[in-house]
Amino acid sequence: MAVGIIIIGDEILSGRRQDKHLPKIIELLTERGMQLGWAEYVGDDPARITATLRRTFASEDIVFVTGGIGATPDDHTRQCAAAALNVPLVLTPEAEALIMERIADTSPDGRADMSQPDNRHRLKMGEFPVGARILPNPYNKIPGFSIDHHHFMPGFPVMAWPMMAWVLDTYYADLHHLTQHAERSVLVFGLAESTLTPLMETIEAEYAGVKVFSLPSVGDAQRGGVYARRHIDLGVKGDSALVGAAFERLLAGVSALGGEIIHPADALAVPEGTARAAK
Repeated sequence: MAVGIIIIGDEILSGRRQDKHLPKIIELLTERGMQLGWAEYVGDDPARITATLRRTFASEDIVFVTGGIGATPDDHTRQCAAAALNVPLVLTPEAEALIMERIADTSPDGRADMSQPDNRHRLKMGEFPVGARILPNPYNKIPGFSIDHHHFMPGFPVMAWPMMAWVLDTYYADLHHLTQHAERSVLVFGLAESTLTPLMETIEAEYAGVKVFSLPSVGDAQRGGVYARRHIDLGVKGDSALVGAAFERLLAGVSALGGEIIHPADALAVPEGTARAAK
C-alpha cells in the first residue's frame, strides 16, 4: 500500500499558481514516519481525471486528491470520481447539514435562506459518489469526501493541509513509524555513474530493504565550493537497521574505485578544485 497524491488544476499546469501540496504532503508523511510513493498532476480535463481515478481506484494505494471539488463549471473531480466508480452522485446528508451551517454562519441574520438560488447551488458541493464519507474541513466547514482509500479535498492549502493531517491521524495511525527509515549520502567526484552502477547493484543485493540512489550534477556555480564541480550525490536509504552498514560498504567501494568523497555537511567549506577522503 503506497501513498500517492493527485494534484488537479489547469492553473498548476499553466504556471498561474505554484503547487505547494507536494512538499507539504511529504512533510506530513515524514513527520509520521511514512513516505510518498508517487505524485501526478492532472489538468481540468474530465476524461483524463476519470481515467486517472479509475486506475488508482483499482490499486490498494492511499491516494490524496486536491482540487476540483467545488461547484463551478471548471470543477470536475466529484463527477469524475463517481464516473470512475460507475456510481451516481448524491447529496450527502452530513455534507448538506455542514454547508447549511456555513451559509448560516456567513448570513447577516444567521439563517440559511435556501430560497436563494446561490445558496441552493452551494449544495452541489455536498454531492458525492454513493458510498462516500465526509472529510471534515476545519477552515470553513465545507467538507471534502473519502471513498475507499481515496481522500478528496479542495485545492486551497489552508483547507487541504489540515484535512490531509486529519486523514493520516484518523485512518492510518497504525502505519505511523511502522518502519524506521534512514538516509545517508556523500558527494563523489572523479567517477562516472556507469562506473558506480555495479557497486550500487551489489549493495542492493547484499542489503535487502536498502536502496542506493545516484543524483549526478554537472556543477552548480551558484552554490559555490565543490558543488561547482561535476559530481554525484550518492547514498543509501531504507531500513535504519541496515543503512549504517550499507553506507560503510558504499564508502569502501567508492574509495576502491578511486573516487573522491566529501560529506555534504563539509561541501561548502571545501574550496572549489579540492576534495578529500571521507572520514
